[in-house]
Amino acid sequence: MVKVKKQAVNPFLPENEYIPDGEPYVFGNRVYLYGSHDRFGAPMFCMNDYVCWSAPVDDLGNWKYEGIIYRKNQDPKNRLGLRLLFAPDVAVGADGRYYLYYAFDFMGITGVAVGDSPTGPFEFYGHVHYPNGILWGRKKGDSFPFDPGVLVDDDKRVYLYSGFYTPVPAAVTGGRKLKNRGGYVLELESDMVTIKEPEKLLFPKEGAGAFPDHEFFEASSIRKYDGKYYFVYSSRHNHELCYAVSDSPTKGFRFGGTLVSNGDVFLNGNDEERQAHNYLGNTHGGMLYLKDKYYIFYHRHTNRCSYARQACAEELVQREDGKFLQAPMTSCGLNGAPLSGTGKYGARIACNLWSKHGTGRYDGKNPRKRLKDHPYFTQDGKDGHKEARQYIANMRDGAVAGFKYFDFHNLTQISVTGRGTAEGCLRIAADAHMKQEIANITINADKKLWKTFRAAAQTEKGVRPLFMRFEGKGRFDFLEFELE
Repeated sequence: MVKVKKQAVNPFLPENEYIPDGEPYVFGNRVYLYGSHDRFGAPMFCMNDYVCWSAPVDDLGNWKYEGIIYRKNQDPKNRLGLRLLFAPDVAVGADGRYYLYYAFDFMGITGVAVGDSPTGPFEFYGHVHYPNGILWGRKKGDSFPFDPGVLVDDDKRVYLYSGFYTPVPAAVTGGRKLKNRGGYVLELESDMVTIKEPEKLLFPKEGAGAFPDHEFFEASSIRKYDGKYYFVYSSRHNHELCYAVSDSPTKGFRFGGTLVSNGDVFLNGNDEERQAHNYLGNTHGGMLYLKDKYYIFYHRHTNRCSYARQACAEELVQREDGKFLQAPMTSCGLNGAPLSGTGKYGARIACNLWSKHGTGRYDGKNPRKRLKDHPYFTQDGKDGHKEARQYIANMRDGAVAGFKYFDFHNLTQISVTGRGTAEGCLRIAADAHMKQEIANITINADKKLWKTFRAAAQTEKGVRPLFMRFEGKGRFDFLEFELE
């Protein structure tokens, strides 16, 4: 029997999984994803232990849960598990073992764990330190260790990248006032944990050497492809991943541009955050080269906060001169093609979402209250519940959910499933301005029960997006739709 490949959608992991800060790597014939681990409903980032997911290199819609690979309390400085493990990275040492690097909360310490396989289990190995044993981040003049990115070069030299934009109070870092001038690089010994060459400022956050309007903020990620070093980072705008490229791992990086924004800001000349195509928040991710294609991994935000983020990815287009174009957010990022124009889809795969008042940011003071009349992604059920269903909540008059892209052949009907107090219609079109109408579905929702509503639909054959706008009274919680 020939196995039918599952379509890849965004977010590409199960709807009850929250993995931000994704770093993808190919080991053998599988892609492995490492990242932080948010807890749905939590009041802070990264409250769960590290887990790993993997997929066959030729089937990026079929992700497998590899289990917990490292627990917070395995670090001897965190036996009670009260400190959090922020964005990690993984590298293979000269000894063939897998080294997991992690930002240890806001303590200003970088931890290292080691395992014999891509999925561990990982065991605590040490904290990055100087030859005399002093921990990096505990020496006068040190930068603030944060968001480690690791590269073992072809000659087996080991480079560690790190940095954070915002000054961290000394009270948080154990009484030490650490530098926050931008992104740094240092070299490690072959033992993967001892500093060989001290840090140097590589990506200033301001002044000479900074990248104008896209200055370094955080999220260091490094790759080497075809002899060139690609450094991916989050800029001071916080919602975009940018890149810089060099022929050396420690100098000469040139700004390349924006790779992705989790609100499509800067795409097609739109630099107004008020006109973002989705709700903005921090982002972090890495680049993947696979089967002659480049991808950028990033995360989106849910539950009207920055503490329930989900892994997404987009294919990158590289021009003949080597420059990458900014990728638009899509619903079909890793699929390699548009989604089928028939079948059932969760509303959770919307790549565009806004209210009639536009969008907003999920950072700053009390975003839940500030955005109370806006639509948002959320789920029924607690964190980790296998039966949890994710949906778009609170679609009010003028709210739009956009899905990109589908390959249509003979569309005859669209049905939508939702609940709430909504009375009105869901207009469906092939454009955001609703001029190319495909269907108009009457909605009369129930507060507690999911109900399905349908209408005849018609569109030309070919690849196009779907935009769905609610018009009417009350609120519509949008669970899924089916194309027939």
